[in-house]
Amino acid sequence: MKLKYVSLIFVFIAAITISCRVSEEKKNAADWVDVFIGTSNSRWMLGPYASVPFGMIQLGPDNQGKVWMSGYDYAINSISGFSHIHAWTMAGLRMMPTTTDLVFADRPVDAAYKGGGAGYHSRILKETEKAIPGYYSVRLYDHDVFAEMTATTRCGFQKYTFPEKKESRVLIDLLFPAEYQFSVVDAKIDKVTDSEIEGYAKCQIGRGSWNEYTLNFVLNFSKPFDTFNGWNEGELTKDTTGISGANDIGAYVTYQTEEGEVIMVKSGISLVSIDQARLNLETEMADFGWDFEAVKNQAYDDWNAILSKVEVEGGSDVDKTKFYTNLYRCFAAKQTWNDVNGKYMDPCEQVQQMPEGQRMIGGDSFWNSYWNLNSLWSLVTPGIMEDYLETQLELYRKNGWTSVGPTGLEYTGIMNVSHETEMIVGAYQKGIRNYDVNEAYQAVLHTVTEQGKRLLPCSGLAGNEYLDVYNEKGYVPYEMNPSSLTFDYAYDDYCVAQMAKSLGKNEDYKRLMKRSANWKNLFNPALKFMVPKDSTGNWMADYNPFSGVHFVEGNGWQYTLYVPHDIPGLIEMVGKDLFNERLEEGFEESVSSKFAAHAFDRYQPEPIEYYINMGNQVNMQAPYLFNYSGKPWLTQKYSRAILESYYGSTPYHGWEGDEDEGQMGAWFVMSAMGLFEMEGGCEVEPMVNITSPLFAKITVELDPKYYSGKEFTVEAKNNSKENVYIQSATWNGEPLNSTRIKFKDIVAGGTLILNMGPEPNEDWGIQSN
Repeated sequence: MKLKYVSLIFVFIAAITISCRVSEEKKNAADWVDVFIGTSNSRWMLGPYASVPFGMIQLGPDNQGKVWMSGYDYAINSISGFSHIHAWTMAGLRMMPTTTDLVFADRPVDAAYKGGGAGYHSRILKETEKAIPGYYSVRLYDHDVFAEMTATTRCGFQKYTFPEKKESRVLIDLLFPAEYQFSVVDAKIDKVTDSEIEGYAKCQIGRGSWNEYTLNFVLNFSKPFDTFNGWNEGELTKDTTGISGANDIGAYVTYQTEEGEVIMVKSGISLVSIDQARLNLETEMADFGWDFEAVKNQAYDDWNAILSKVEVEGGSDVDKTKFYTNLYRCFAAKQTWNDVNGKYMDPCEQVQQMPEGQRMIGGDSFWNSYWNLNSLWSLVTPGIMEDYLETQLELYRKNGWTSVGPTGLEYTGIMNVSHETEMIVGAYQKGIRNYDVNEAYQAVLHTVTEQGKRLLPCSGLAGNEYLDVYNEKGYVPYEMNPSSLTFDYAYDDYCVAQMAKSLGKNEDYKRLMKRSANWKNLFNPALKFMVPKDSTGNWMADYNPFSGVHFVEGNGWQYTLYVPHDIPGLIEMVGKDLFNERLEEGFEESVSSKFAAHAFDRYQPEPIEYYINMGNQVNMQAPYLFNYSGKPWLTQKYSRAILESYYGSTPYHGWEGDEDEGQMGAWFVMSAMGLFEMEGGCEVEPMVNITSPLFAKITVELDPKYYSGKEFTVEAKNNSKENVYIQSATWNGEPLNSTRIKFKDIVAGGTLILNMGPEPNEDWGIQSN
């Protein structure tokens, strides 16, 4: 009898074990994503929005005023409305269901905006707020409306469940607070039928800005509305057929609703025309009708398909949540800007046509994305890398220049650099070549050899604005612009030189490689720091390495490490011992701040001793420098420490800094896989740095169109929070004693096995790479 009970117990335990294993196996990659992580301290582009990868629409909640990093803040228990565009420097088309007394001007946190009254915003009960990739929902407490939303690439789909009311409304507001405040210089909203509205808003960021765009939209309602009404500049017009004007302008429709009645709204948008917005709506929603769940499920499936290209095993649930949330961020903040038929609006506001099957992608700057997004996209989703490259070539052939930050497909000149060059060169060097290679080379060569210029009133800065003085003097004098541009220009030179070498263009190669050494012109041999010079060649007086003056979003200490293409040369000039001494001190001093600086030094009356700052792009290579200075175990130690402390897993702690459209997310993902590209993949033979992975096993599904179609696997045996040091390694069964591996070997498929331990093995990885 006892044996029988013991057997039953074992069977019961086994059943539970199997059930748990099956449950875990059923959890998709998208199920690990927590879209609220970091949203209490995040940019306009990264909220809990309903979107698909690289969607034109990011439909979701706003609850802040005209402040930096505005948009959505998890800590605020109210919603001002749901807007369709959350792109860098772009916003538009807010909607809001309301049932309380009519108010058509909102009063968000910034009370100075549209003053007067309680506003149409609503408090929320936080426990009712839910979101997964492609879907967001919340109950609006004051209006007693349950709001849900999902999206396709160019269309939004909202579902509002109303209470019993004699007058329920759906508001359309074309001017509202955003991170970069915009104005509406001309707008119109028209009633087409009792269930369709169309309109446009011509928007501008600032006066005389490079960023002007016209947001065209078409709205379809699931039920005919009772009345259509509008306002402009505080003047209300009821029961009308249209409203036009500028500045504060909007409209609303009314319904008499029963308890639990559902009103749904489908929206299509376009930067080209209203007809194009309608075409986007009809095309992308044709198969769905009014089936909200079907659209929601399709959005989820789109996300899961892209996130499932990387599988992680081992590690904690928190680790997996952080991993897949950061992976999600890499595809959630940039936009597709062409319509379904390939039409798009170019930087000069002229309609253009993309070849069939291609798309135009835009967003914030490529500034230093060679250390994060470029690496991730080229490995996991090379098709996206190619799409972005085709966007750059289309801009080049139509306008004569590539663009570093093509938000809305404009020339922004953001950060005053041209790091789209590294993306193009890196794609070519890695074998992503389904385009006109000669045109790509001419595009990047043009950037580093032709004087940059401002294209206003058509658009903003294209190319390198201080290339002429850089050519003349070998550096950018600090009285003209931040001297740190010297390092960016030199790295651009190196990358284009490498492509020239690959293509057999030896004269270009020699000329640009010589110029790529210009970073040495700002190295002060006495101080062993990078020090700005004036136009006469004199060093800046009263130099303090912790000052950010004459550096872009960094300080002299950090920029002294900023030579991606010649780390061995930098170590030689500083001296290996001093280099390691400084770097080790910098990391130890930065532990308490979680390896982040919480202010840009140039804004401070006195320099602050910030060393390592993973919160901005300039310093993201720092932990991997030890791989070059003879102490790779410290790369392993500090890259793991950053994954643990700098990156969090709550709405209040996601990233200790400025997450620029997935750049920090991509750094986490690549480092969690144990990988990093110091030279950005621009070498003739791209090399990948190795560090301590976060998981026991990582498997990347390699795209058969570009690569082998096999799997690349990293196995970290005996890995744990304590066992962060690599003891030995093999690549496809052969011993590996190098901290670097060829990218071409990775994408050919294979297995990297790392044996981990609690103490450093100071003999591993120190041989010449």
